[in-house]
Amino acid sequence: MLRIIDRYLLRELALTFLGISAVLLLISIGETLIAVLNQVARGRVPADLLVAMIGLRAIDSLNVLLPLAVFLGVLLAYGRLYRDSEMAVLSASGLDVTGLLRPVALFVMPVAAALALIAFWIAPAAVRLSQHLVDEANRSLLIAGLEPGRFVALPGREGIIYVGDMSAGGSTFSRMFVESERLESDGSSQIDIITAKNGELYRDTSGGDRFLALKDGFRVEGRPGKDDFRLLRFERNDIKLADNDAVDSSEAVKRAVVTSELWSSSDSLQVAELHWRLAPVISVLVLALMAVPLSRTSPRQPRYGSMIVAVLGYIVYANFLALGRSWIAHGKLAPAWGLWWVYLPAILVALWLIGRGQRLKGRKPRPAAA
Repeated sequence: MLRIIDRYLLRELALTFLGISAVLLLISIGETLIAVLNQVARGRVPADLLVAMIGLRAIDSLNVLLPLAVFLGVLLAYGRLYRDSEMAVLSASGLDVTGLLRPVALFVMPVAAALALIAFWIAPAAVRLSQHLVDEANRSLLIAGLEPGRFVALPGREGIIYVGDMSAGGSTFSRMFVESERLESDGSSQIDIITAKNGELYRDTSGGDRFLALKDGFRVEGRPGKDDFRLLRFERNDIKLADNDAVDSSEAVKRAVVTSELWSSSDSLQVAELHWRLAPVISVLVLALMAVPLSRTSPRQPRYGSMIVAVLGYIVYANFLALGRSWIAHGKLAPAWGLWWVYLPAILVALWLIGRGQRLKGRKPRPAAA
């Protein structure tokens, strides 16, 4: 059975948390929208995948947003109660620090459970799905900027390309003509003309680069105005298109690994990824505990004075987590240490601040001298 004060504090925490989460999510979606639109403009992502990519990346960003939202939510909710002197009334009614931590624990536990579900299963699945959608889209010649029956600029290179016919999915073609030029070291220009009966667009899974596989064709190369042209016949000739812009980066590949594979892996990169997925679940508990003493303010203090100190503390905490992840990935820190060398000092500091606040609160004023 929840007490009336527990329900009141829980309502304050939940409403503040939802408001901050909405604001942080809007900011994250705005940044994601800019990044995806940039990829659409470069022909990396089709326009009809815009909404899907934003949604999938927003799910992945919850691992960072929710712990920060809980931290700021406890700070703002309890900080308002201190500024409005409601905490003084509650303290005079017998509410101690345990009474403040109880609603926070009831509020944070479901959030930590949801974060565990997101970090270990939902977010990796979202990253895998986004990679699959992009991979399938990049197999289309339409995404590479080619259209059947038209001479267009060669994507990512100097030259002209023409495709006679194209399959409905845009993965195979027939009757292709490619003309490209390049500058030699002596200042002269080299011209290449390639024709092919058919071919396909494929992606190199190791590097993420896209190639045109030309089959059964001819290649003429030489320097204009010279008589040293060469004619070659080939069964297959691959042409690299525009360089990949980190759509399938190594970072995304690590985030897409199934969690069950990380538990049994001894690779330092995957061990670091496992600790990184565990970080949001533990961090939401640590940050909520730290926010309770940091929210203590007096009515005469500046409205956001203590929050500046709290946010700086969060930045230091987050940077140490990122540093620990890098150390584990590069073998500079034993996997057994994990990120506990960051969590435990933060917990000890939070407990020290709570105990210090209780001692200051229980200190009695000295009697006046006669």
